[in-house]
Amino acid sequence: MISKDDIFNIKTHAEFEALALDVFRFQFENNRVYRSFCDLLYKHPSDIKCLTEIPFLPIQFFKTREILSSQNKVEKIFTSSGTTGSTTSKHFVTDLSIYEECYLKGFQHFYGNIEDYAVLALLPSYLERDGSSLIYMVDDLIQKSNHPESGFYLNNLQDLTETLKSLEAQNQKTLLIGVSFALLDLVEQFQFSLKHTIVMETGGMKGRRKEIIRQELHDRLKKGFGVNQIHSEYGMTELLSQAYSNGSGIFKCPPWMKIITRDTEDALTLLPQNKTGGINIIDLANINSCAFIATQDLGKTSENGQFEIIGRFDNSDIRGCNLMAL
Repeated sequence: MISKDDIFNIKTHAEFEALALDVFRFQFENNRVYRSFCDLLYKHPSDIKCLTEIPFLPIQFFKTREILSSQNKVEKIFTSSGTTGSTTSKHFVTDLSIYEECYLKGFQHFYGNIEDYAVLALLPSYLERDGSSLIYMVDDLIQKSNHPESGFYLNNLQDLTETLKSLEAQNQKTLLIGVSFALLDLVEQFQFSLKHTIVMETGGMKGRRKEIIRQELHDRLKKGFGVNQIHSEYGMTELLSQAYSNGSGIFKCPPWMKIITRDTEDALTLLPQNKTGGINIIDLANINSCAFIATQDLGKTSENGQFEIIGRFDNSDIRGCNLMAL
């Protein structure tokens, strides 16, 4: 049986690869949807000798199927945001303690103890709907920070501004995490010179503004907040893990997560570093769901496991993913 300790105590690439193969065998045997997908590809554990041979489940299946590798009771269903009338993804979580350990250890890995921070969240589009895994995470980080000023902000930008400036005056380490359009709203109304605050965007205009390229977004936010870098968080409903960037859109994964790119014309062909392709994610924390996911993001990897996101597939460009309709 694979335990949380196995997942969160990975130290080397060899340990990661060995555990990934164990997780693949476990999910092949216990995940009906993933097993059917592997069968269609004629992929069996006896054929899989290394990490790059493991099949990646197209992320679209989270919209139409229950992706489960556990018989335990579902504790929480996380849902993606979606436009009116669109089908949303559902992530059935049977062990919330794994998710909680995942984001707490992930944050600590990159930023240190959450108890050292005041956490201010500007996530209106997420806060206004049910089932957001991001809200679950940030709410817990707010509670764990144990700082009296930590909290969510919706439309009260004046209050947020006063809190930020008060925390700055106290030299208090602060995390301001927000969706892109809301952070832009804030700096268009108020100006800052932040020395003790990490400004972290979670991406997306969520239909509130015209999409702009990351460089322009970060330039406007850096100027408005008076900071040298804009940090970013990369996660999604279908995952339990998050990758983080401390500037320039270059992301790093925690030790139990890895990014591989695939050919945009042939979903079963993987690409070398520095080649733009579809993003495949190995998230070993997804032990009770599916740890091997082919996303609709485009990006490229570089040395030391770093990666960047370039954009997304158009619907017309998703080839080789829809290999079956269960």
